[in-house]
Amino acid sequence: MADTFKATFHKIDPQRKRHAFEIFGYDFMIDADFKVFLIECNTNPCLELCCPLLARVIPAMLDNAFRLAVDPLFPPPDFNMARKNTLHEILPLNKFELIFDERREGEALRKLFKNQKEMTRKFIFIL
Repeated sequence: MADTFKATFHKIDPQRKRHAFEIFGYDFMIDADFKVFLIECNTNPCLELCCPLLARVIPAMLDNAFRLAVDPLFPPPDFNMARKNTLHEILPLNKFELIFDERREGEALRKLFKNQKEMTRKFIFIL
């Protein structure tokens, strides 16, 4: 997954909109030897709760995404005195893992892409 972001980071959100986020859906296949293959990445993943597992995973994923993207801008009210056993108590921690940080890796990748474009132009010109 990290490689897909490294390969396309300059095309994802090219205007660098602030305070925006997107959820991607990755489809994988695992063979008999447990080798993992990426089938596709979707920019509009299905969020249908069609089985008990997805009915647990998808709402938790959305809750974590909103905690990362929305809560810093609009902090939720403090409900310490209110209901117990809420979703926030069940899933208190962020379950996402940072797989690509443009601030750390972006400049080197920009240089790499620029060099590859120049090499391609030179190669085409030579032919």
